[in-house]
Amino acid sequence: MTTPQVVAYGNSALLAAATAARLVTRLVDVQAARGVASVVLTGGRTGTAVLEQLRAAPARDAVDWSRVDIYWGDERFLPAGHPDRNETQARAALLDHVPVDPARVHPMAPSDAGGTPEEGAEAYAELLASAALPEDHYPVPGFDVCMLGVGEEGHTGSIFPDSPAVYENDRSVVAVHGCPKPPPVRITLTLPAIRRAHEVWLITAGEGKAAAVAMALGGAGEVAIPAAGAQGQRRTLWLLDRTAATKIPGLSSLPVS
Repeated sequence: MTTPQVVAYGNSALLAAATAARLVTRLVDVQAARGVASVVLTGGRTGTAVLEQLRAAPARDAVDWSRVDIYWGDERFLPAGHPDRNETQARAALLDHVPVDPARVHPMAPSDAGGTPEEGAEAYAELLASAALPEDHYPVPGFDVCMLGVGEEGHTGSIFPDSPAVYENDRSVVAVHGCPKPPPVRITLTLPAIRRAHEVWLITAGEGKAAAVAMALGGAGEVAIPAAGAQGQRRTLWLLDRTAATKIPGLSSLPVS
C-alpha cells in the first residue's frame, strides 16, 4: 500500500473546486493512455460539491464522458430516485448534464428493485467481477480513482468503526445494517475492494472531521477508524479543507492552497 499524501485547502469551496480539477486531469490522462477511465463516486456534502464544481468547470468537456465507467463506493438502500440516494445526488449534480454512456453508469440496487440488501450487494459484486481483468488480481476492476468521504467517527463508504463490514476480508461488497447514521441499511464496497483502486482520494471538510483525520493519519487501526484502511495501489490522497486538517501533527508543513 501507499504512504498517504495530504493536501489542505483554505476552505471547503476551494477543496471542491480543486478536487474537480484534479479529477478532470486524472481522467483525461487515463483516457489518453488507455482509452477508458473509471471512477468511484462518493456522496455527502463534499462529494456532491465536487461534482457540482465539475459540472460548472469548462474543463469538464476535456473528458470523453462516453468512455468513463462510473461506480459508487456505497449507497443508501432506498427507493430509486430518493433524494438521499448517492446516485440521485450524483445525477443531479453532474451525470444528467454530461454525455455519459448509460451502459457505463453502474448504480447499486435500490430498495424497490425487488431484492434484499444482501442480494443487491451480491449483484454488485458480480458486476464488479465481470469488469475485472486478469491483471487486477481481485474480483473488482482496478478503479483509476476511488473517491471517498470520511465521517466524524472515522467511517468511510458505509464501513463504520467496529462493524461487521470492517472485518470483511473475502467479499468485495456487503450489505450493512444498523448504521449509526440514517438510513440504517446500506450497501458498501469493502476495504479489500477499495484497496484495489489505483488511486484512493479521501475528501473531507469541517472541524468535526479533524480528530478522525488526525487519528487515521497518525496510525490508528482500521477497525477503530475505517478510513485508515482506505489506501490505493499507487497513490493515497487526503484532500482536506484547513479546518479538517487542524489536528494533524506538523500542520504548518502541509501543502495548503
